[in-house]
Amino acid sequence: MNGDTVTTLFAVLAVLVDLGIRIAAIIVIPRNRKPSAAMAWLLAIFLIPYIGVFFFLLLGSSKLPKARRDKQVAINRMIAEGRPKQSLVSDTDSWPSWLANVVTQNTTLGAVPISGGNTARLIGDYQGSIDAMAADIDTATTFVHVEFYIVSWDSTTKVFFSALEAAVKRGVRVRVLLDHIASIRTANHKQTFAELDRIGVSWSFMLPVQPLKGKYQRPDLRNHRKLVVVDGRVGYMGSQNLIDRSYNSTKNLKRGLKWQELMTRVTGPTVSGINVIFLSDWFSETDEILTEENVIATEVAVDTSADALDCQVVPSGPGFVGENNLRLFLALLYAAQKKIIITSPYFVPDEAMIYAITAACERGLDVQLFVSEIGDQGPVFHAQRSYYSVMLEAGVRIWRYPAPFILHAKHFSIDDEVAVIGSSNMDIRSFSLDLEVSLMVHGPSFVAQMREVEAGYRAISSELTLEEWKKEPLSRTVLDGLARLTSGLQ
Repeated sequence: MNGDTVTTLFAVLAVLVDLGIRIAAIIVIPRNRKPSAAMAWLLAIFLIPYIGVFFFLLLGSSKLPKARRDKQVAINRMIAEGRPKQSLVSDTDSWPSWLANVVTQNTTLGAVPISGGNTARLIGDYQGSIDAMAADIDTATTFVHVEFYIVSWDSTTKVFFSALEAAVKRGVRVRVLLDHIASIRTANHKQTFAELDRIGVSWSFMLPVQPLKGKYQRPDLRNHRKLVVVDGRVGYMGSQNLIDRSYNSTKNLKRGLKWQELMTRVTGPTVSGINVIFLSDWFSETDEILTEENVIATEVAVDTSADALDCQVVPSGPGFVGENNLRLFLALLYAAQKKIIITSPYFVPDEAMIYAITAACERGLDVQLFVSEIGDQGPVFHAQRSYYSVMLEAGVRIWRYPAPFILHAKHFSIDDEVAVIGSSNMDIRSFSLDLEVSLMVHGPSFVAQMREVEAGYRAISSELTLEEWKKEPLSRTVLDGLARLTSGLQ
């Protein structure tokens, strides 16, 4: 066989392999996948077949391993079986007519019931929220549960770690969960892990990527939740990680970036729901069921004042069958009658959310969106910008929070009735790939607090108009469009 024949055979083989890859991709990729995601993957594979296939094999499955999904099913079943037979809300007469259906949907998807008799206070001061959590930990007598996407021991969080150490010395059981990939990417992660060991807390990585230890799943499936529970009496939820507001990143410090967050301090029966999320994640990572610290909602003191709140914890993530957070957001968008205000640092909606938001404008609602003027993640920031045109044309008012701050808060309010706060962005990653947790709150007093926060944002933000947006350079809008194409990869 001469050289020309060998070359020809290799060429034919390469063509056949390339054709086989494309045919297989058309058959395999669209199965049980959103059209936008399927098209993004097909585009990648058709343009760069071998590289595209490699990344699809690495990142193409948005599901956690079967054992982890089976655990979530078992957890949901245990929560459902442990739910009180009586309603945890004494008065539903003040509810808008649509709220009961949304509550039922949340309970069906996430298993955690709604409860009344709660209080919730918003905290927008970065150091202030850490100090508040530390102060509550200082009152702990039984247990402290801490779960953050990023945990870092630094000058900002030192007071929090000191409170944990003091609690351990008092005999309080302290447990900490932190996302593996996110936390090891921080500047001083080794010192952080050493400090956790030194003070004697029980801690574990969430979703560790350690194939040599038999622990592996798609590496960008992450646990993005942020919560603290003290004795089952007090809980915290929101957007803030346990780290300095610069994230101790060289590039952030060089740009002078600072993160602006929003947390909520909660008391009442719903703290048991927040605690359930921690117990679930602890069991998923350690196989340990903490029966002694499973707080019973009916045994928690309730607020009987006129400002008492109805709250429901809604977990979401690839361990669940449906996109719980997306379904919650869509239900509320379609239920709104007067006003919708969204705050999301990474706003990359799917088709369903685009229609829901623009339809709200067409119904005559006041729809506003708060985003950052600048971005910390280039591809996501440009993908987000690609949606500004359709939003502005529909009538959405877009407010840009000023540099050097990154508005990282994640909340959403409709009318004067209901608000949602938690860890979930309004993007494909939070809907499909990350484990998130949201708190839906019904109560005018809480929405009034959120309106004050939104007014504070508005006072220092600049409004982006359609006329201004039309003057954007072509080079930037082309980049925005390219980033949008890749945003569907999941």
